[in-house]
Amino acid sequence: MASDQENSQDANAPDDTSEKEITRGITIMKSIIRDRDKAVTYNVNWNADNQLIGSNAAKLASYIGTLVRMHIPITATRWSNKELGSAKDKIWTEILRSFNIEDTTIRKKYILQLAGKRHRGWRTFLTNKYLKDKEIFLLNMIRNIQDENFKKVSATNRERASNPTYAYKKGRLGYARLEEKILDETKSDATSLPPHVLWKEARVGKDGTVRDDVQHIYDECETLSQSISTAEDQENRSVLSRALNVPEYPGRVRGKGHGCTPTSLYKNPRRRNPSNQEVMETLQALQAQVLQLQKDNERYRCMEKCSSQLKETSEKASINCQNKFPEGISSCQLYLSSPTYRLVGKGKVHNTSGDLLHHRPLPDGHLKVSVDVVLDKDALLPIPDIVSETTLLRDAIGSFVAWPLDLIFIDDETPTKPASKDKGILRHNESVASQKEVFAQGSQQLSQKIGSRQKNKRDLPVTSLPKKGAFVPRYQISLETLVDSSDMATAGAIRLLDMEEDIFGYSCTETIGKEDLEHIFRHQELGVGVIHTYIRFLYDNFMRGNDQLSNRFRFVSSSLVNKALICREPDSCREYLVKRFMASSTNNLYLWPYNSGCHWLLLAIDPLKEVVYFLNSIDGEWTNYPDMKQLVDTSIKVFRSQRQARVPRTKSSNITWIKVQCPLQRNGIDCGYFVMRFMREIINMNQIEIPITYFDEYKCAHYTRLQLEQIKEELCQYFIEKRLISI
Repeated sequence: MASDQENSQDANAPDDTSEKEITRGITIMKSIIRDRDKAVTYNVNWNADNQLIGSNAAKLASYIGTLVRMHIPITATRWSNKELGSAKDKIWTEILRSFNIEDTTIRKKYILQLAGKRHRGWRTFLTNKYLKDKEIFLLNMIRNIQDENFKKVSATNRERASNPTYAYKKGRLGYARLEEKILDETKSDATSLPPHVLWKEARVGKDGTVRDDVQHIYDECETLSQSISTAEDQENRSVLSRALNVPEYPGRVRGKGHGCTPTSLYKNPRRRNPSNQEVMETLQALQAQVLQLQKDNERYRCMEKCSSQLKETSEKASINCQNKFPEGISSCQLYLSSPTYRLVGKGKVHNTSGDLLHHRPLPDGHLKVSVDVVLDKDALLPIPDIVSETTLLRDAIGSFVAWPLDLIFIDDETPTKPASKDKGILRHNESVASQKEVFAQGSQQLSQKIGSRQKNKRDLPVTSLPKKGAFVPRYQISLETLVDSSDMATAGAIRLLDMEEDIFGYSCTETIGKEDLEHIFRHQELGVGVIHTYIRFLYDNFMRGNDQLSNRFRFVSSSLVNKALICREPDSCREYLVKRFMASSTNNLYLWPYNSGCHWLLLAIDPLKEVVYFLNSIDGEWTNYPDMKQLVDTSIKVFRSQRQARVPRTKSSNITWIKVQCPLQRNGIDCGYFVMRFMREIINMNQIEIPITYFDEYKCAHYTRLQLEQIKEELCQYFIEKRLISI
């Protein structure tokens, strides 16, 4: 009887649950099925890297796991098995029924890759849960895990996962939703964060503390990001992989999470190996180039032989100074004879005895030439610059090159000696009254000049005297009259214009030749000398004595930072820009006329706000000038580091470039005049921030010829008032 009572008490006793583990369990997402039957669908969002985010992202990820367990057999060993194609299509169809997702290849690929991860996790769960029980046998899975290669890989991964060096502490949140959370909390306008920033945040615990080793990796990433470009980051290893000293796996970006690949992050197309046909075509093209080079070499040897015979017959001949060239500096035209005889550029020939080129003797039969204007953008240098690896003439603007004697022609072929230094700018030797006399003399000849200009075929065509009320370029005509009556009428004459230290951050002298003035009179392409002279005009007439303007606007020298120097001496260009930026303690806008080889454009740089305004009169993008952009970005980052600025993590690698919708030119000549007018209007508006649609007061589709003539008039008036030309 007692035993029956004990048995009844044992039967009614509650189960012992003290050792039961409370786990999340396997979900079947019944709520989604019910909503699907009611025709209710869920919206999902995607970030800039095409990763799943938003409030329904976790629900979709869980639902994908449910569909995988329903449609994919546990005997499937590889997700890439082609036999699973129909099952994958069923999963994709079911997801489209419940979630608003575009039915595109990129979205389907992302979802199915995520389903593959869920499948691997499901198989791992089954292995750990059931295969350890000897009474249950899942033959296919047992055969797989008994494979020696599988055991080796599994042991390596198990050891690595058991004690990670930098443990991930965000659970199911993932990098994509972590990024979304950070951007929402900081209310940032950025669309993405650098990988190393996300990597660090993913390893911050609930208490908000950051381990020293994690902080050390983050700081090293910040340092590396200042010196490694985006292209180098993509080609080799990312900044985060370098700091961690681990290999970069293909098809993934460390610190960005599932779905982000190098191709999608860097927006660059994949490289592929060339086909056999392409290799043969390239080989044939190279063979044709070799034959052409051999022909050019033979022609050059014949020319060299002929020139040597001529030199032997002339006792007055010299290696570097020929009689047909005047001593000193002369404006010249540059020609090439291959593949056709043609004019390719203009510049100045420096005919001085014993002159060196980049600390090396000049080759026989060549003279030292500075390139100012390029007329053929595809023209090659007669002798490539080995130091800077420059081969194109357009890349040598503003620098010196060696040019064959027989392909240099002095303008007007008038041999003269260089102008004496006494004929430069000597402001202290001439009174204000004499200035007025010079201008008055030019003005008296104005009407005579207008009538006589049509006789000169090289001048702009003038059919008659200007009509009453029409614009008359009085200062241009007066200056041209003074030039014709002075020693500047001869080739090789120059004037020296002092540039004070406050203008470019260093004191220098700008050379103005007859050719520079001719470019203004004939409305031709402008060189560096004219652009810098107009900058000196802006400084004297707008900024000198005006503390507000002189403290707000500054200039960058186009002689120290241009296309040729960026390629040849990038470090010196960067040092100059950083030194220029460090000279200011308040917000400044640095105006930099940049010459890309055969085109002028304007950059307006605010280094403190890290904003670059891009004004291009031919409607081009800054991506067309990668060397220039990389120099500016690197200089701003170094400037940021030297002033020890604290920049938000969301902006640590983002420098804002703004393309201003400025007036556009309608020919291939006006770019220099547009840049000068841009600078004048920016200073005149006295604003550091340039509107994207440009200033309302000056907004237009194109500048008229009258607007450009006004700039030329200011330049010519400045030449006259500063006594550059004397009779």
